[in-house]
Amino acid sequence: MPPVRRPIPLVLSVCALIGAVTALPIMAAAQSSEPGARARAPAPTPPPTSRRTLSRPVEDNAGTLSKESQPDGIVPSAGVQLYERMGATLPPLPPEKPYTGQIDEAYGDYQRGLYETALSKALTKASAGDAASQTLVATMMMRGFGIKRDAKTAAFWYRQAAERGDPPAMFEYALLLMSGRYVEQDKKKADDFMHKAAEAGNSSAQFNWGQIVVSENPGERGLQLALPYYEKSAEQGVADAQYAVAQLYNTLKGLAPEKKSQARYWLERAAKAGFDTAQLDMGLWYVNGVAGPQDYDKGFQWMRIAAYRGNVVAQNKLAHLYVEALGTRPDPVEAAKWYVLSRRAGLQDPYLEDFYLGIEDDQQKQAIDRANKFRRG
Repeated sequence: MPPVRRPIPLVLSVCALIGAVTALPIMAAAQSSEPGARARAPAPTPPPTSRRTLSRPVEDNAGTLSKESQPDGIVPSAGVQLYERMGATLPPLPPEKPYTGQIDEAYGDYQRGLYETALSKALTKASAGDAASQTLVATMMMRGFGIKRDAKTAAFWYRQAAERGDPPAMFEYALLLMSGRYVEQDKKKADDFMHKAAEAGNSSAQFNWGQIVVSENPGERGLQLALPYYEKSAEQGVADAQYAVAQLYNTLKGLAPEKKSQARYWLERAAKAGFDTAQLDMGLWYVNGVAGPQDYDKGFQWMRIAAYRGNVVAQNKLAHLYVEALGTRPDPVEAAKWYVLSRRAGLQDPYLEDFYLGIEDDQQKQAIDRANKFRRG
């Protein structure tokens, strides 16, 4: 099969455009030692209708529904703030569509791992002004493929390709300009290239331009302005954009009913792409009946997936599901195991601490043993 010309896979890594964003908030409680270290207290018996535990801690003014508007004080999750994923490596993009354009031999060699051959061919065309070849040369130099890593020269080639309008190069060069690494920092020029790359259809740039719009236009107006870029990026398979679309479809006012009805669809796409925060929220949405019917079984399944991926909040909530037998049978040992794991990671929970201290000694030991053997899935 002849080699084809496809966009070079890019890792979204964007420097912070605003002040540092705090990590996912955790529930505050008094400090205590390893679970089980205190004298035993009787385990509380929550009323069957209590669902207070199944809402994730959220930032103030995060656009959540108020407690007063929810039965029994339930607060559905509003998700992490949209800025929070800036600077993080995103889940992989979906398989690319078949390419029917002009064959690029240099890129074909690059795909097969023939880096020195690819670089030689790409340099020839890059020197003649071919933007796509300049981007390929820049990428190989930045990563040290077929040549010793040379970030400054890579930045030069990214600039050449960006100025010639190559979308992937505009995106990469914008990131360099934002961070000031290997080039002089220039936010205005970075924004310009990021915007152009987004308008040219680069999915990574579309998501990040949405982030920039939100950061520079606080409040609902910024979210409204950013939504079209998130939507375009989401359509191309960027899981973070799919997550953002789901959250905005669920919370923004004035959206068409057909968009609001798709909030859960986009969240599920992000969850299926392996984004553990989306998996956590998928569980919370099903358990709380957010943006669709309530389904404890599906809520438990998604919460379990996120917990096994190492999401600390999901581990905490999964413990609650086991305690309250929502979507599963009651299992004090499994509940205690997940509590121990989340507690060790720093998420304190007085309710689960009391539950843990109220179970039998052998159940505590089993839970600790299971927690010690836990390996992320």
